[in-house]
This record gives sequence, structure tokens and C-alpha cells, in this order.
Amino acid sequence: MGSASDKISGAANQAAGKIKQAAGRATDNERLEAEGKGQEVKGKVQSTAGKAKAATKDAVDRL
Repeated sequence: MGSASDKISGAANQAAGKIKQAAGRATDNERLEAEGKGQEVKGKVQSTAGKAKAATKDAVDRL
């Protein structure tokens, strides 16, 4: 994936994860809440990877 798509996917996963966590808490569903937390963490990792790719590309372009 490119840096932009990683950032977009990351943001989407973070949002979906937060929604799942809230739904899990509201329905007292621990599995759904844990799944949401996992998805949110996955999104944070994707976003960080996208930012790292963009920074690397910028550095290479400057050379």
C-alpha cells in the first residue's frame, strides 16, 4: 500500500474500532469490545506506517 492509502485505512480502522468498542460496552459484549480495541490498534499501526512511508519518500526525494 502507498502512504496515503495506509493513512486512510488506518483512520477507517481506528473509527470502526472505536464504534465496536462502544457497542460492546453498551451491550456488555466483551468480545466485541476487545475486537474493537484490536481494530483500533491495527488502525494506529497502519497510520504510523503511512506516515513513515511518506517521510521516507520525502527524504529520498530531497536527495
